[in-house]
Order: sequence, then structure tokens, then C-alpha cells
Amino acid sequence: MSEIACYCRVSTDDQSLDRQLSSTRDYAEREFGADLADLEVYRDKSTGTNTDRSGYQEMVANANAGDLDAVVVHSVSRVCRSISDLERTASRLEGAGVELHIVTEGLTLRPGDDDPFQRALFQLLGVFAELEANMAQQRTKEGIAARQAKDDYHHGPAPLGFEKDDGRLVEAENYHDVVAVLDMVRKDELSKRKAAKRLETSRATINRSLDRAELYGL
Repeated sequence: MSEIACYCRVSTDDQSLDRQLSSTRDYAEREFGADLADLEVYRDKSTGTNTDRSGYQEMVANANAGDLDAVVVHSVSRVCRSISDLERTASRLEGAGVELHIVTEGLTLRPGDDDPFQRALFQLLGVFAELEANMAQQRTKEGIAARQAKDDYHHGPAPLGFEKDDGRLVEAENYHDVVAVLDMVRKDELSKRKAAKRLETSRATINRSLDRAELYGL
């Protein structure tokens, strides 16, 4: 029996997975008359700009096996961060005869549906998703370059989420976690106290990091 899939992607365990789950489940219930037993939920924790994720890959494999009728995602940015990823996902699902429903943007792509408006909107959304990711990366690079140009950088400790390599600032192993947590604090989705605990640092460090938002593409 085929099922409706909900795909959710988060950057850290503290991020708003519940909101995505609620959004996609409500949509599936409203549009398909599905209950929780009819839904297959796929989850990933990833900050990368590619789709090499276990939950995503499992979803695509099940779609190809004929186990899914439709995939519901909260927004374009949850299933991709580049136009190539978005087109690849759409092509894979379409080839498997699976519908793709994007809740926030109100977009539905059905196999065999040649609606030019829907296709154009779909591609445009992918362009904006990729542009947003690229702009964040550029802001980070510019912020790092600006900080490296300051004399106090060479004598002080590396900012949260960074480390020094031969006098240059480079991303530390926990950089993506730091970015995700700071973004949640900035959006009032997480308190500074909880953010400090999550990153094993102090609230003062969280405040200093938020003052250096350009370092994190925020």
C-alpha cells in the first residue's frame, strides 16, 4: 500500500522540527484525508547544501520502489538549498510517479503535469533558495576577512565556532551547530541560557557572537 511521506530537515536537535512536522502532517490530513498511520516521516539533521542525507536517500529509494504516492515538505529550503538539488529531487520523484507538495510556497508538482506557471514558479523558488545560501556563505567569508584584518584578531582567541590555523581563522568542527543555534536565538526560538548550555559556553560568549553576526552569515 502506498503512503504519504513527510520530509523534514533540521540543522540541530534543538531546531524547530515540531513546526515542520505539524505543518506537513496538517497539510497531509487536509489534502489527502490522511491520519498519522498513513504517514511516513523522514528526518535529516544536516546543514549542507547537498542532498547526501540518509533520510532523503531512504525517501527517494522508497519512492522508486513504488511505496509512496506523495511527498510533503514544509518549504523549498527544507528539501534543497540549490536549484540543482531542487530539480534533481523533482526529477527523481516525477520519474517514480510521486507528487511533490511544498506547503509554505503553496506549490504542487504532479507527474505528467505540464503547467508552465507551476514549473516556472518552481524553478524561481529554487533560484532564491540557492541565492540565499550563497549570500550567507559570502557574508561569512567577508566577515572572516574583515576580522582577520584587525590587529586584535591575531592576539585574541578565535570566535565561537572557529579555530586558528597558522594565524588564519577557519571553521571549527561545531561551526554549523553554532550558526544554527545563534540563528534560533536571533529569532527568539531559543533562550541565550539554553544556547549557552547547548554550545557548552557562556551567555556572554553568545552575546559577543551575536554582535559578530557577519561571521556566521546571519
